[in-house]
Amino acid sequence: MASPVSNSPVSNSPVSISTAALSAEISATGAELVRLQDRTGADLLWDGNPAVWNGRSPLLFPIVGEVTGNRLKVAGKAYEIGRHGFARTSTFALVRSDAASCTWRLESSEATRRQYPFEFRLDVTYRIEGATLYMEAEVTNTGVVLMPASFGFHPALRWPLPYGKPRAAHEIVFERDEPAPIRRPIDGLLSAAQFPTRVRDRHLLLHDDLFEDGALVFDTLTSRSVVYGEAIRVDFPRMPHLGIWTKPGAGYVCIEPWQGHASPEGFDGELADKPGIVAIAPRETETFAMSISVLRRDS
Repeated sequence: MASPVSNSPVSNSPVSISTAALSAEISATGAELVRLQDRTGADLLWDGNPAVWNGRSPLLFPIVGEVTGNRLKVAGKAYEIGRHGFARTSTFALVRSDAASCTWRLESSEATRRQYPFEFRLDVTYRIEGATLYMEAEVTNTGVVLMPASFGFHPALRWPLPYGKPRAAHEIVFERDEPAPIRRPIDGLLSAAQFPTRVRDRHLLLHDDLFEDGALVFDTLTSRSVVYGEAIRVDFPRMPHLGIWTKPGAGYVCIEPWQGHASPEGFDGELADKPGIVAIAPRETETFAMSISVLRRDS
């Protein structure tokens, strides 16, 4: 397993941001959202119970999912890297913060280059406006060669949400119908096989049986927004892929907008040729963004 990386010196203290309608806490480790509460103080985000799953809202960079053999290839050379990359276990530096926003930074280092041989800067900004939390990641190629990369968000929202509906009544409603087949993880990779969509008339009723074989991976997605539990809207205007996942019986469901996904079964080529990768030119920046909005006004 690849080791965590850090930029130092940094403060390890979490940062809290809020408006009258919403509050959030972000950790220096992974620049991860670790708490999200509505105006009554009700928790909307999973608590990271390590007996179940210790994630809360990890950031996925420079890959989403796994690469074959946990090794990515660049110019014929293999580099060992774990599932979802190293950002989620890295220590970020706090660039700035105020009452309702904060920005965190991770930059390439000797440790990152052992896993991913590129020069980069990753700035992650959290901003609350009203009852909406905006999450934006800017990936800048600070090197002199084309840089292949993926990025993903992985927020784990409470299931059930704290608004009285039973767990079995929760569903995800897509912005548009999703008739295309979905994929499944196979030993950490993206299945070559396609599976019938479980979305019916834009509705995906949540139940544990959906996740017995792992995540639902929408690699041919038309929606860029979903509503969860009639109370939360998740918008991801430029993220073309989506994962939905939980451990059966757990108290969360992850709604994960991605740019990229795990390597397809049988793919063992160059990182630049991996499906879902974006190529960032030298001195250019690619932006990835999503938001979480509380729709309930009686909370």
